[in-house]
Amino acid sequence: MTADTSPPAPAGDGRPGPGRSRLIRGRLRRGGASERMRILSIGGRAIRVSVRESSPGWPPLLLCNGIGASMELFQPFIDALDQRRGIIRFDMPGIGGSPAPVLPYHLATSAPLLAGLLDQLGCPQADVLGISWGGGLAQQFALSRPDRVRRLVLVATAPGALMVPGHPRVLLRMLTPRRHRDPGYAARIAGELYGGSARKDPIVARDLLHATTRLGPARGYFYQLVSTIGWTSLPLLPLLRRRPTLIMAGDDDPIIPVVNARIMHRLIPRSELHIYHGGHLELAADAERLAPVVEAFLTERS
Repeated sequence: MTADTSPPAPAGDGRPGPGRSRLIRGRLRRGGASERMRILSIGGRAIRVSVRESSPGWPPLLLCNGIGASMELFQPFIDALDQRRGIIRFDMPGIGGSPAPVLPYHLATSAPLLAGLLDQLGCPQADVLGISWGGGLAQQFALSRPDRVRRLVLVATAPGALMVPGHPRVLLRMLTPRRHRDPGYAARIAGELYGGSARKDPIVARDLLHATTRLGPARGYFYQLVSTIGWTSLPLLPLLRRRPTLIMAGDDDPIIPVVNARIMHRLIPRSELHIYHGGHLELAADAERLAPVVEAFLTERS
């Protein structure tokens, strides 16, 4: 079943003001009280992992984050999901609380990292959600190990090198981790870089990037950046036809133009497409609106 949903912005969507910023900061600081944080060694790499156990009959949801962002960025989205749903989230090597690897890595060879993570947690299969850079990782995992992925959710992402790029000025800002290290700079560029609600309330974007999140070494960001060189999923996307896939994209995303989601939807048979009003960070900035879309997809009958 395919669906292209382009609803108008609900009342109050993207609203500016200190109330929304306080709400985001409160959720980020509260964190997941029921989650267990640990460091796991997978393939010789130390990975910081957080796990919220599933209720019986609920498959866990494995979250793959965007470039340079630690797992805390997901907190508002996790809070908006059904509390019976198990959550597995982690920091990529050199990001957040995960030590940087000695050598760089490539996205095409990263699927064993996720498979090893699920192995250590005793999960034969999981639902997988990837946002932005993490959407590329989620695609690679689903293509390499389809037996480990029950359902796939791709948010604000693209098929890699063969994609419709954002504005060159926006892409230049992505070449450094400065926005993750300088809160003032993050607020100044938030609207231009992330679009959506960040245009009206850049403080929300700043808080998502900085409130209690962990800052890894600078080389961790650059390793993650170069890991995508030459990588693309475009010719392989039809192979995902047996994996229920939801593609979500904002209509105002300067980093990943919405046309990329439409292309992926055309190439993945029976995928669902949900286009929402907003930008690159809306999954966390407006989780109350978007989490129910993900929940409905994960719980619907095949």
